[in-house]
Amino acid sequence: MASNRWLVLAIVSSALLLIVIDMTVLYTALPRLTHDLRANASEKLWILNAYPLVVAGLLPGLGTLGDRFGHRRMFLGGLAVFGAASLIAAFAPVPAVLIAGRVLLAVGAAAMMPATLSLIRLTFEDENERAFAIGIWAAVASGGAAFGPVLGGILLEHFWWGSVFLINVPIVALAFVAALAFIPARPGNAQAHWDALSSLQIMVALIGLAYAVKEMAKREPLWWAVAVAAALGLLALVLFIRRQRRLPHPLIDLRLFGNAQFSAGVIAALCASMVMVGVELALTQRLQLVQGKSPLEAALFILPIPIGAFVAGPVTGLLLPRLGPRAALLAGLGLCLTGVLAMMPLRDAATVWQMLPLGLLGLGIGAAMTAASSTIMLSAPSERAGMAAAVEEVSYELGGALGIAILGTVMSLGYRWSMPVQAELGAAASDGTIYDSLDEALLVAETLPAETSASLITTARAAFEQAFLSVGFAAALILGLTCLLIFRRGRSAA
Repeated sequence: MASNRWLVLAIVSSALLLIVIDMTVLYTALPRLTHDLRANASEKLWILNAYPLVVAGLLPGLGTLGDRFGHRRMFLGGLAVFGAASLIAAFAPVPAVLIAGRVLLAVGAAAMMPATLSLIRLTFEDENERAFAIGIWAAVASGGAAFGPVLGGILLEHFWWGSVFLINVPIVALAFVAALAFIPARPGNAQAHWDALSSLQIMVALIGLAYAVKEMAKREPLWWAVAVAAALGLLALVLFIRRQRRLPHPLIDLRLFGNAQFSAGVIAALCASMVMVGVELALTQRLQLVQGKSPLEAALFILPIPIGAFVAGPVTGLLLPRLGPRAALLAGLGLCLTGVLAMMPLRDAATVWQMLPLGLLGLGIGAAMTAASSTIMLSAPSERAGMAAAVEEVSYELGGALGIAILGTVMSLGYRWSMPVQAELGAAASDGTIYDSLDEALLVAETLPAETSASLITTARAAFEQAFLSVGFAAALILGLTCLLIFRRGRSAA
């Protein structure tokens, strides 16, 4: 089966493309979806967050399960669940059903995702070929997530919002048949242990803490809910860490984080994913809701991000043995920082000048994710490939969730603080939801007289402009601090 190794790479990459696209495909669909389903601000955030949060929570347990029962079996099972969930999400009549479909999509993705990287690790025996293959994997992971809004915009130009999920079904069917035919069935490791309690603990921790952050960003937060969610999340996290230290076969071997290169890879993957998802969310909303672009126009506008990521991944994989992990990580994150800093002053420049920073951001994301993935996977023994892949992908998915939760919260707070007080808005402020988001302000504007409506739209769009700048500065701060941390940690380990 070694002669089929590149075909195996193509099969797992096609599945990975679906997984990561589904993390961001709703960005361009979100304004129309919110309007059609009449989703409120809380439902909108859960539609976005349910997928990456549940994926991150399930990844450690399902990655270890792949080590035990075989990664091909987990890959096929995940494909089947993912296909069924795509149908549920595509035809969801109300926000609650769509959120449930997104949760089920996350279950399928969490089963597949560690298997994709583990199968690459086990299929490619030559180190140079493996580094190149991981570079392609990382390019698909980062570029695919960046391509999600582009695909969403293209589909919404011709179809209804559910098409962004329905397109998964034929691809899942083809990948399932190809995997059965070409991916070898390797036996798992019967000694690998699966700990359901640890997986539950980390999922409760992630969801609880993210919920607390999002609830605090509401116009009228329920402080008791914030306290309860934060307490449950922190308690679950402490119990998870204590349990991992006691278990002879932990879901995540915490000793690996003592390795400077391993921890730098995790931090870089987390940061790169957080910034990419948060910046894309803010940018796609601005392009449509402020500048009035269609979903397709917004999608084409951000095309330099996925193109840059697709190019940088394999190139970084080839150069990584020469550059070394630390230099590659810093170079990738530095490009991201340059792109974000240049994006803000050029946000109203000619289109070509606006696209240059987006290309730099894409190149940086692709380079950072490739270096991070290779560093993490090569720091763990082959029999724990599933565990290492799960750690890498938890960093990636958790970064996406944090990008929505933290940078989304920065965007919400920036918008709310920039909106005039109720007395200044007059009749336009009769509905308090105008302070929750620009989407809801535009919905309220549809019900108002023409002059009042125009005033509210102008005011709300100006407030969102300030919110967009807040997201840019927050993303730049995250990237700068991450570069400093990796640089200093590398020097202390040298």
